[in-house]
Amino acid sequence: MTTVFRYPVFPHLQGRSVMAEPDYLEGDCDELIKPKKLINPVKNSRNHQDLHRELLMNQKRGLAPQNKPELQKVLEKRKREQVLKAQKEEQEAHKKRSDLEIELMKRQQKLEQLELEQQKNEEEQENTPEFVKMKSNLRRTKQEADSEERAT
Repeated sequence: MTTVFRYPVFPHLQGRSVMAEPDYLEGDCDELIKPKKLINPVKNSRNHQDLHRELLMNQKRGLAPQNKPELQKVLEKRKREQVLKAQKEEQEAHKKRSDLEIELMKRQQKLEQLELEQQKNEEEQENTPEFVKMKSNLRRTKQEADSEERAT
């Protein structure tokens, strides 16, 4: 007895299938009523087809429904939070900063804030209408002229 695909092959059954073959497959009996596959009303229903289509789309996108129990979800969330907390503690331990580094960080943050304020001011100036810009220029030139007259 030899094995093929983990199943034993018996030499006296080689060439024949184990299941009996129906007679109506030969095609010489046209008078016989051939069985048809039964229609499953659940699969033919519109709701079932829509649900099946949605599940297939979600599976393709990787949005398969999660069937985990609530307790398992909570435990996984706690474990994930503990791992993140441990990583943060390790990073803080490696990054113990000196007073000089702290002061440099503060200065850098102040500079970044100043740059952001300058960018906002520039954007506001770009968005203002032309007549407002001209009016401010006229005021400035008038003030400069008045200050020059007072100086003389």
